[in-house]
Amino acid sequence: MIQAQRKLTYRTRGRRHGAITRLVSPGDVGQMIKPFVFLDHFKMEADRGGKMGMHPHSGIATVTVIFDGAVEYSETTGSAGVLRTGGVEWMAAGNGVWHDGGPVEGQGVHGFQLWLALPTEDENGPSHSQYLAAEQVPHYGPARVIIGAYGDAVSAIQPRASINYLHVKLADGERWTYAPPAGHDVAWVSVGAGALLAAGTVIGQEVAVFEECNAAIEFVAEGATEFVLGSAVKHPHDLVTGYYSVHTSEAALAQGEREIERIGKQLRAANLI
Repeated sequence: MIQAQRKLTYRTRGRRHGAITRLVSPGDVGQMIKPFVFLDHFKMEADRGGKMGMHPHSGIATVTVIFDGAVEYSETTGSAGVLRTGGVEWMAAGNGVWHDGGPVEGQGVHGFQLWLALPTEDENGPSHSQYLAAEQVPHYGPARVIIGAYGDAVSAIQPRASINYLHVKLADGERWTYAPPAGHDVAWVSVGAGALLAAGTVIGQEVAVFEECNAAIEFVAEGATEFVLGSAVKHPHDLVTGYYSVHTSEAALAQGEREIERIGKQLRAANLI
């Protein structure tokens, strides 16, 4: 049963470095909203971006949502290509993967990158990825369903854990209520454009965390507003972190780091890093 309106418990504008604002890290807000352990909001102008360079991950899934523009990507799973406006990246690093990405030359890009902590069954499993074009992402009302299911829309991306991740656009003054699935005690929102009135306060370009319960959240847009929203059953494990990795134990992290180093040696031998 849906309870009363959900209260706001924490908010932050994060730390900005150039075109990227880090809103969530595993050592701060990620502890509150796990499995959502990392969130970057990026807005790069044409010819002012640049690729990240090949770098590794293990124990997590990266999820990138493109609001506008295009990015190139390549990874050691063998996937490579271009992700355009409305596109979605899901890359489960599992036991270890290396990847690279950045704006397509001559184009700007705006969007969010999220990391999800994987459950014990998957954190050292095989790496795999899915890339969805805009037309492959289902929607229910104003919400595009990136991960999970909402209303009658079901994403092609269905992780083992119970997670919803939505991309929502609202017109000025438009109202929208999110009723989370049963058990989704974690909920947060991050605004990429415009502002939202929720829980009696205005949420700007920041991340806002709601109290842990199963209550609905009502939003009213202030201006044309675009945002991402996550809800989930809270990840029950401690976060054990490496530089690019998040695991549930020291042993799982060590296993992932060994695989990262093995792949790294292959890339160095081929002069790819």
